Amino acid sequence: MSTVLIAGTGNIPFGKHPGRSVTSMACEAGLNALKDSGLAAADVRMGFFANALATKLFGDLTIGQNVFADLGMPGIPVMNVENACTSGSAAFYMACMAIRSGEVDSAMVIGSEKMCVPQLGLLSSGNSEIDTLLGMVTPASFAMRARRHMSEFGTTLEQMAMVSVKSRQHSAFNPIALFSKPVTVEEVLASPLIADPLTRLQSCPIADGASAIILCSEALGRRIGATVKVRACVLRSGTYANPQDLARWHTDYEGARLAYEQAGIGPGDLDVIECHDAFSIAEIMHYEALGLCPPGEGGRFVQSGAAGLGGAHPVNVSGGLLSRGHPVGATGVEQVVELVNQLRGRAGQRQVAGARVALAHCMGGDRAADAKSMTAVVLAL
Repeated sequence: MSTVLIAGTGNIPFGKHPGRSVTSMACEAGLNALKDSGLAAADVRMGFFANALATKLFGDLTIGQNVFADLGMPGIPVMNVENACTSGSAAFYMACMAIRSGEVDSAMVIGSEKMCVPQLGLLSSGNSEIDTLLGMVTPASFAMRARRHMSEFGTTLEQMAMVSVKSRQHSAFNPIALFSKPVTVEEVLASPLIADPLTRLQSCPIADGASAIILCSEALGRRIGATVKVRACVLRSGTYANPQDLARWHTDYEGARLAYEQAGIGPGDLDVIECHDAFSIAEIMHYEALGLCPPGEGGRFVQSGAAGLGGAHPVNVSGGLLSRGHPVGATGVEQVVELVNQLRGRAGQRQVAGARVALAHCMGGDRAADAKSMTAVVLAL
């Protein structure tokens, strides 16, 4: 299999973009990626478009074809990808496969999501499937995990709140982040309760946003000076082997093991990590699944400062889903964009000094105490 490199990245700020469409946001991010790569639209051979909600909200199944045509790439193979929160990272996985197989020497991945659509009455839409997905089942399942983790391992409310405090500290340095105002542990715990014990400031906000990545073969990468390599890219579906075990995601443990095996590294080699922190407890549990600390030690890991800038394993220095925002289809793409910026030394005040190896982790969906899907991407110079 050929080596895959990152040719360029692009994004737009995450937040509320009234009057903008999924397509227009996607095109802006795509144009930014082209500019960053130095490639022309005609150099891109395949397109992957990730989105999770447009089909239900706007009734459009094939936005990707519109996006890539508007970017000046009509006629190329285009795939529309929906895979819950791993929509963007699953699209990235497919692009890696296309290049590794030799089918194409370049591909663009774009994730774009529009969630701030009050004119549709999303939060009380009358569509029970959407309302349940966004407003009830997901927070409740993470809340049950939090209670189980507290009971089994002694994780405290304050430790979970520290995840949100850290994320705000980091997002203050990220110009595309939705939130930049610092918060305290006391403020996190005093914010409105969403699903006991998780409060609003421990729950990711919805957002509009788009991110894009251009991947290329080693030969093309040499010609354009690309330096960041994809050392591993894993996509796993849930095993559902332990339906009563709410204190760990078994698919995450296996997916992380495979990623480390592919990359020829261990968790101790990681300089910076982006992980799926839809709720504060999720980040704590992902510390453990990724091998950053032993099972049950996630709360103490964040309390120690190890996950913050300057710590042993900085996690979500972008602000993560909790503070950068979570436009679902763009999230998995933006995680990789952030890490490419870190490895290139372009992250400004949130730069992790000397970063050379990075991991992006995402999970999508929830079933029988496991993730329906998870992805792990290892990048390195």
